[in-house]
Amino acid sequence: MKLVFMGTPDFAVPALEILHRHHEVVGVVTAVDKPAGRGKKLRVSAVKAAAEKMNLPLLQPENLKDTAFQSELKALGAELFVVVAFRMLPESVWAMPPKGTINLHASLLPQYRGAAPINRAIMNGETRTGLTTFFIEREIDTGFIIEQTELKIGADENAGSLHDRMMTAGAKLLSETVDHIESDTVNPKPQTPNDGEVLMSAHKIFKEDCQINWNNSADQVHNHIRGLSPYPAAWTIGSGTDMDNVNFKIYTSQHHSEINDLSPGQAAVKDAKLFVGTGTHALSVSEIQPAGKKRMATDAWLRGASLPKDFKFES
Repeated sequence: MKLVFMGTPDFAVPALEILHRHHEVVGVVTAVDKPAGRGKKLRVSAVKAAAEKMNLPLLQPENLKDTAFQSELKALGAELFVVVAFRMLPESVWAMPPKGTINLHASLLPQYRGAAPINRAIMNGETRTGLTTFFIEREIDTGFIIEQTELKIGADENAGSLHDRMMTAGAKLLSETVDHIESDTVNPKPQTPNDGEVLMSAHKIFKEDCQINWNNSADQVHNHIRGLSPYPAAWTIGSGTDMDNVNFKIYTSQHHSEINDLSPGQAAVKDAKLFVGTGTHALSVSEIQPAGKKRMATDAWLRGASLPKDFKFES
């Protein structure tokens, strides 16, 4: 079956690879090259790099509504468009192929519609998530569900490791979905919440969403940290003698329920470990990044830092 694949980041690459092995990918649509870094050299997307290795035709439109781009896209003669981690498509694009346009979403829809389903699920303390393939319609992430697969979330798993597991599982699910569309054996179903089910949002994460509130419970703070690790990373502000307004990123934490005499944000060092109080009990911070420095193990940072007795993290 002739396909056009649309995607940009690393998450989309395994899906492109498996579809290329089993179907005819007649074109790949990805983001335009963008200047990055101090030298402002043009950086290509992960999908473009992969497509070039496979010698696949590439389209990099700045404007998806551009008539020249849409004419070129239509001329490829694809029966199906497949979208993984790409931009919102205009109807003139997603309605173009005869078999429709499908998307892979990193949640069990209708739960966690939006831009950050992996992060938000962990931040909210979910123990299960999954992946969904669905037909694109006018409203984002609302189209008829084709297939789903469920994954468990580990108690201390972070967004990075879940992302990598979902990247592999998603490629497999997407390949199976395309096979079933080709054989006309799909039975799409509308997105209907279960009785009494509250739908959670996966709206985009902004910098202010990443600040740690140490007044929250240890569970909430721990989930916040791992749900944002390694990117974009939870952050907090230090205070104390010579430490006022120093910004820290926190990547990893562990529960210490036996330590409950630290007030929220209060820090204490014991046995080369940094303990921080929350609204319930303490957490230890094992990976940290002070402003202007690299990410490092907290014990390594403590060896070179001289923390004042009044040091704490602000909420």
